[in-house]
Amino acid sequence: MRIIFMGTPDFSVPCLKALINSEYEVVGVFTQPDKPKGRGYELAPPPVKICAVENKLPVFQPKSMRDGEALEIIKSLNADLIIVVAFGKILPKEILESVKYGCINIHASLLPKLRGAAPIQWSILNGDTETGVTSMQMDIGLDTGDMLLKEKIEIDDEMNAGELFDKLSEIGAKVLIDTVKNVERGTLNPVKQDDSQSTYASILTKELCPIDFNKSAKDVHNHIRGLSPWPVATTKINGKNIKIHKSKILDEKISGVCGEIVDNNNRLVVCCGDGNCIEISELQAEGKKRTDSASYLRGNKIELGTILGD
Repeated sequence: MRIIFMGTPDFSVPCLKALINSEYEVVGVFTQPDKPKGRGYELAPPPVKICAVENKLPVFQPKSMRDGEALEIIKSLNADLIIVVAFGKILPKEILESVKYGCINIHASLLPKLRGAAPIQWSILNGDTETGVTSMQMDIGLDTGDMLLKEKIEIDDEMNAGELFDKLSEIGAKVLIDTVKNVERGTLNPVKQDDSQSTYASILTKELCPIDFNKSAKDVHNHIRGLSPWPVATTKINGKNIKIHKSKILDEKISGVCGEIVDNNNRLVVCCGDGNCIEISELQAEGKKRTDSASYLRGNKIELGTILGD
């Protein structure tokens, strides 16, 4: 089977590698254009391009998928199937219908839950206890196509979005190969999504970062791990912006008002809205490296009773 692969970030790479190492032929790779990166704003290739080039695959980086040029390239490749994994561009109807088996998407949630751009982070932000990967026959909607295969995974209470990202990218590669094998055999049983059960995982912005300590300790903890490693939860300590990378919920209760530092003895314990507390384990001051709270306290005085966020 001749396959075109479309993807851009790190999440897509295990899927591309799985196809490269399979019996199937990857005839072309579509990815987003190189983007400026770093202090020098030099153009940097996306991870999928790096993988494709290393494996001597043809790479295409059209600015648009709608101007006809991409469609002509796809037709010239004479593919049977298009696989899409976090490509980052909407495909028009003519591309969806341009190859024999259409386009199959590997999506990092248990559809119809968490359609959209950031399902991994939102599964943690929402406090979900499980998530997974769904393969889907693409249509013109946003993650609305018929579901093909699913694989579930439990979300550990201490797992952050980066750790879940890595696990789901590997599961995605397995689901992808299983799906392609079933396409070849003609043994898939597509299931329509129940739109009434759908939820949306909007793109992450830095406006989401400030922590609201009026919420429960569990919600605050989920907020911190859901935004780690990017864009990272934030608060203010003595008026200075601080990134909060890691936390844990404490069994012990220490009375205080929302956002109050109630223990500063080699650790930073903060009271939350439900009367429970979290311990800030790792944090980062502006212009400084990430560090544990005990190290931070040795160089920065934080009085008991300090209110975070003020």
